[in-house]
Amino acid sequence: MHLYLYARRRPLPPPPPPQSSMNRPPQESLYLAAASSSSMIGQFLSWTMSLLRCLLLEQPNATGYAVLAIVLWLLYKIASRPINYVKELSSVGFDQTLESGSAGRWKDKSRSELATEMNRLRKVGNMPPAFPNGWFALIESDTLQKGQVKHVAVLGENFAVFRGEGGNVYVLDAYCPHLGANMAVGGCVKGESLECPFHAWRFAGKDGQCIAIPYAEKVPEFAKARQWPSCEVNSFIFVWYHAQNEDPSWKLSPLAQLAPSHWVYRGRSEFYISAHIQEIPENGADVAHLNAIHGPSLLAGGSLNTSGFLAGGSWARHLWTASWAAQTASGETHKAVLSLRHEFRLFSKFALINMDVNAVQIGPGYVELSIDTTFGKAVILQSVTPVGPMLQRVIHRMYAAPSMPAPFATVIMLGEAIMFKRDIMVWNHKKFEDRPLLVREDRAINRYRRWYSQFYSENSLRLGKSPEGLDW
Repeated sequence: MHLYLYARRRPLPPPPPPQSSMNRPPQESLYLAAASSSSMIGQFLSWTMSLLRCLLLEQPNATGYAVLAIVLWLLYKIASRPINYVKELSSVGFDQTLESGSAGRWKDKSRSELATEMNRLRKVGNMPPAFPNGWFALIESDTLQKGQVKHVAVLGENFAVFRGEGGNVYVLDAYCPHLGANMAVGGCVKGESLECPFHAWRFAGKDGQCIAIPYAEKVPEFAKARQWPSCEVNSFIFVWYHAQNEDPSWKLSPLAQLAPSHWVYRGRSEFYISAHIQEIPENGADVAHLNAIHGPSLLAGGSLNTSGFLAGGSWARHLWTASWAAQTASGETHKAVLSLRHEFRLFSKFALINMDVNAVQIGPGYVELSIDTTFGKAVILQSVTPVGPMLQRVIHRMYAAPSMPAPFATVIMLGEAIMFKRDIMVWNHKKFEDRPLLVREDRAINRYRRWYSQFYSENSLRLGKSPEGLDW
């Protein structure tokens, strides 16, 4: 009777039902969209506050405490889900222009239209070649199932990426050498080969050799699709690109932490950026930008307008110290290392979170960040892939040690995405300075550019030139 009267006296709002994953498609079951996660967490927080008010204002009882425990457990589970934080090109760095020009030339324009117009008017500078030589991530491993083929257009090429029925991954030129059909659009996987949808010519994944023509008595020996060197490692499917078609000069090594049953996948982020690929890893050598852009508190968000109370000012600030160095050992010259120390301090005295990061840049478009924090270890993998000369797709994937609390891993992943958005706001609008005005403390930038130049060759395409002779 007492419990009944208690419930009648102060009814609680019903909790939002937890989202079931039973009917979720396989791909969606891997991720939880950041926006949806934030919305669900907000709803549960609101309901939890109502419950706490009931417990504080009314006589506590075992049922109330049990309900509170269940709610907190559900909150923990939601905060522990891997996130999927995705932003298109026009989503980052154009709001300020849209707002400041709302009464002028940008009036009634969408973000997408504004991004297109701003890129048209922008000065890009004397850019390096569009596509450096090296390994580049085409897609993430868990997006390609057995017997599936995908079309990927990056690096000025069109690739047919497919996984054979035995689980191996192959990359062929998307266009069939017979009559030019795109084999990744409507084509099908047969064993370890790819069948063109136009005339059912079949090409072996291992070497691109045509192995079957259903209406021909004999398959010509010269019938062959271009096969691209590829590898599947560390949750990505990579292709080797070289302007002069040279064979791979180094290999990508698997990380022990990513082995099955070892570290736990904690989420991903994906961004599209209007910049040359060389500008993005240059941030590692540009250590002076860290305290300028990434010093204000995460609470200020991903905008460069980091003033006000939430930015922290003197009461809360991220402090960074870093050093960058190219590797010189034999067989390691394609690597560079950024050693980074991060502290989050209150009132310039109390360090709440310490973080040591060792970021190894491997070639022009792949980075492995090993993170050692107050609450455990993690690794973030970054891939930078040129969709076009001035459009980069950047993906981060995070894995954490089992000892790291899952909500803390989520905070790190979201924090990394927020900080990265601040860089994107600069990249989306900056001009490439081939002869920058530097001071002595910027000398690592020149060292970085000399190191990065090894990934260009004589035939590397520059902005304004294409194989067909047309401007990009």
